[in-house]
Amino acid sequence: TLHQKQIIEEAHKEITDSINYAERIQRSFLASKDLLNENLDEYFVLFKPKDVVSGDFYWADKLSNGNFAIVNADSTGHGVPGAIMSILNISSIEGAIKEGELKPQEIFNKTRKSIIERLKNDGSEEGGHDGMDASILCFNAAKTKMTYTAAQNPIWVIRESNLIEIAPEKMAVGKHDKDQIPFVGGEFDLQKGDQVYTLTDGFQDQFGGPKGKKFMVKKMREYVLSISHFSMEEQHQKLSEVFANWRGDAEQVDDVCVIGVKI
Repeated sequence: TLHQKQIIEEAHKEITDSINYAERIQRSFLASKDLLNENLDEYFVLFKPKDVVSGDFYWADKLSNGNFAIVNADSTGHGVPGAIMSILNISSIEGAIKEGELKPQEIFNKTRKSIIERLKNDGSEEGGHDGMDASILCFNAAKTKMTYTAAQNPIWVIRESNLIEIAPEKMAVGKHDKDQIPFVGGEFDLQKGDQVYTLTDGFQDQFGGPKGKKFMVKKMREYVLSISHFSMEEQHQKLSEVFANWRGDAEQVDDVCVIGVKI
């Protein structure tokens, strides 16, 4: 009936308004354009939430030692639960840095501890297993050195048309059977012209193409390498187009976040 239709439309509008408002709040937690422009020369952020609000997020800050930290992360879930999780994850990262942690692995060790501590009161029997897969890059002021920790998500460096993969540690930043093992991280000497990429799993997990298959990480690596001679702005555009074309009419499976930084 007309009345029922009105009730449904009203409820739908309320939910939509409420989620759009939540997106504004979530956006205020993400790295601002100004902050990124101030600390990076050429870069792009390809950020495509599956829904209005997102479990994926990108965050950055200037550390007290002058290094610039940037995080690309995939929180458990997407939509509203993912977004709430992203706020907890970001607050935990900021807490670790406030406590004076400067090394990427220590930032993640402390972040993980806070997340586990917080979620053990979530009412489930063994305490919440939510958290994030994430990578954190810290660049020194001269951009000659990068320290990093990759938790489940890889970091790629392209130098002179070769792609170097920094393999991720097989642990999430959250509760699981290995959560007592500290993150190790590593460091990487940078050269001018190097391009550093971090990504969540949303792009390569997208179904589409002629056979409705996943894009896959191998194809993603090959594609990023094939466009690496373009400017960061053009790479952003090309990745965006390839994703849209691959997806076609299919539903977007997950949040997508790809970050590229040219040294």
